[in-house]
Amino acid sequence: MARSGEARGVAVGGARRGEPPSGSGRAPTGFARLLGRMTGPGGIRLHTIATMRWIAVIGQLFTVLFVHFSLGIELPLAPILPAILLSGLLNLALVVSFRAAARLGEWPATALFAYDVVQLCYLLLLTGGLHNPFAVLLLLPVAMAAATLGVVPTVSITLLAVAGAALLAILPQGLPFRGGPLVLPGLYLLAAWTGLGLAAILVAMFTWSIAEEARRHAAALAATQLALAREQKLSALGGQAAAAAHLLGSPLGTIAVIAKELVRGLPADSPFAEEARELHAQAQRCREILQTLGRRPQDATDTRFARAPIGALLQTIAEEFARPGVTLEVRVEPEEGGVEPELVLPPALRHALANFIDNAWRHAESRVEIRVRPGPQHLTLEILDDGPGFPPELLEWVGEPYLTTRRSEGGLGLGIFIANTLLARSGAVVHFDNRAKGARVTVVWPLAELERAQEEREG
Repeated sequence: MARSGEARGVAVGGARRGEPPSGSGRAPTGFARLLGRMTGPGGIRLHTIATMRWIAVIGQLFTVLFVHFSLGIELPLAPILPAILLSGLLNLALVVSFRAAARLGEWPATALFAYDVVQLCYLLLLTGGLHNPFAVLLLLPVAMAAATLGVVPTVSITLLAVAGAALLAILPQGLPFRGGPLVLPGLYLLAAWTGLGLAAILVAMFTWSIAEEARRHAAALAATQLALAREQKLSALGGQAAAAAHLLGSPLGTIAVIAKELVRGLPADSPFAEEARELHAQAQRCREILQTLGRRPQDATDTRFARAPIGALLQTIAEEFARPGVTLEVRVEPEEGGVEPELVLPPALRHALANFIDNAWRHAESRVEIRVRPGPQHLTLEILDDGPGFPPELLEWVGEPYLTTRRSEGGLGLGIFIANTLLARSGAVVHFDNRAKGARVTVVWPLAELERAQEEREG
């Protein structure tokens, strides 16, 4: 970002007004100005769509020339070649006018995919329609649109492809072949159109659902990273406070000693006696504050920095979310051969467990219970409440992003997803279910994973 007052004429990318974008080496053409609103921060990258269209143009040209000259099957080159050339020129104009890293907006990309469908239907119409085995290529623009665009553009491209295939079936032409055109029965053409239409719809639905799920998870994972970064900053504040207390302790001690000597040395009737006493009192107060900061990593309020039994750590986390009328019980029940581990919870795990405990506090009617069961190989943690439990229709989906029953309260449905993701990264397995009264969240850690995490943190 340019500093204030230093480069007010600088636009995004470092280019000044009237100059080409940085790294492009050329001024915007009339075509670029005409389509200047096509690009934006989202959408599909121009380099990707241009590469795919170059492959399509070269493939079309090679197939037409090979069939016509090598196989000896006559094709109407006069109307075919200009259509292929037009696609190549359009692609060249896009590449020349925009940087490769530019991204096309949703509707400009939709227009390009629609053009590809229309151009392919035109070529098929001149080369046998649905008789032509290359009619299956109509699925490619549909698949690309579904993978990169929203619902409405995807549906539009799919319907256009299905309508184009129907037109090819209604206006049948014999497939150019040796010895004369090859004509198939009308029933076959109807079946071919039906199969191609169903394939286009299914490909669009499946591809779009997979791409949408990937986009949702990417956005949710970005929120996870932000939450983890926030927790790490909060954890760092304790260390910074202790460091500040240590560094400021010596000069403040000197000030306190000098102030004390001034109080002793000044006569009682001196006009500066009162100011000296106030200076000494304020210096003492500052020393007490710094001593408090220096002790905080060992205090119960900051046990996140100290190694402690897991039960005590969970007790400390839970007390941060306590509300009147709801009691808390933390029970440690070691299994045979199990010992309660002493841990330093990293920010990620602390944030995840705090989210589950906060949800239990929020939905409990009168009681929250946390059970810790250390075993010889696993550590099992259960968080239980006596509230209404998870909605039965959503129980199988708990942990997915953007799933919430509190959207009217401003909830985004990312809390449990973030907690689940952070715990999964630590090697834990999380399970959600309902009891006869209330909900239960079960977290199971392999002890080997916990020990490895502790060694990495302390090493």
